[in-house]
Amino acid sequence: MTVPALGSVDATAVELRPGRRLRSARLGTARYFLRRLGFYAVAAALAVTLNFLIPRLMPGDPASALIAQMQQKQTLSGDQVHAIYRLFGTPGEPLWDQYVTYLNQVLHFNFGISVAYYPTPVWEVIRTGLPWTVGLVGLTSVLSFVLGTAAGVVSGSRVGSRFDSFMTPASMFMGSLPFFWVALILVLVFGVQLSWLPTSGGYDGDMLPGFNGPFLASVLQHGILPALTMVMASVGGWLVGMRNMMVTTVSEDYVLLARAKGLSKARVMFQYAARNAVLPSVAGFALTIGTVVSGQLLVEIVFAYPGVGYLLYQAVSSVDYPLMQALFLIVSLSVLAANFVADSVYGLIDPRARETRS
Repeated sequence: MTVPALGSVDATAVELRPGRRLRSARLGTARYFLRRLGFYAVAAALAVTLNFLIPRLMPGDPASALIAQMQQKQTLSGDQVHAIYRLFGTPGEPLWDQYVTYLNQVLHFNFGISVAYYPTPVWEVIRTGLPWTVGLVGLTSVLSFVLGTAAGVVSGSRVGSRFDSFMTPASMFMGSLPFFWVALILVLVFGVQLSWLPTSGGYDGDMLPGFNGPFLASVLQHGILPALTMVMASVGGWLVGMRNMMVTTVSEDYVLLARAKGLSKARVMFQYAARNAVLPSVAGFALTIGTVVSGQLLVEIVFAYPGVGYLLYQAVSSVDYPLMQALFLIVSLSVLAANFVADSVYGLIDPRARETRS
């Protein structure tokens, strides 16, 4: 009979350990995503509930006040009055019955009739502005993030260089400027004095929307100044934030070890330092993406750009409760969705997030 040597390890057990670790890591990842999904599902339910309760907790009867306001402009039919009561609840109707009706309307994208754009349904109004905002603000947000983060990586890895000495102060200055101030300056220079670019609207008023060359060229021309405004006012914040994180990360032990191994500067900069330094920017970018739906309100107001931000301004000016309520709900849910995506990406990039939150 052969007696195994002292301290020997069963080969089968050794082979099972990597598999067990892999299964444990997968279970931890699944638990992390399920918990984050549950958290955001509860947050979304609370957002929908608050959006339902706030107008109904206001003094008086929102439905009757809205009907009285609309009847000052035009005579409402019985069907229109009934639609408003269905949206905000008939006086004396139990709150729970109103809540169930409201949830059913939200699931069917039925937010009532807009006051500012009467008699157009609220969802139709939002559908006209949403593509403009997503196209303009979404593109400029991604462009600002990519340019600012890339420049921050270069600046933070070369502290004291000419690039860093120029870009950091310039970015801090640009990041401190309000969006509307930059917009007004660009309108004055390129729209009024030089007359190079249009200063308002999303396209020429004498054109019919359609997927054709002249219309797309007009859309592009009208979008240059708003896009330039958003990029100029936001790229500096991304650059400074990434630069400061890079300054801290390049002195970490694992980065110094990578340099000592003789790895190339590009590999050390991007694969080791930038990969960890970018994590806080990912979380910040999620908040930016969440605001894409609402649009940059002041920028859209300055340029009278037909996006969601300008629709919100019109709704507040006209006391359009149905449109305001729908826009607030869409903005809240879009921010939650963007943060969930950011949490997911954060967990995939950094395994420590799954360990500390799971």
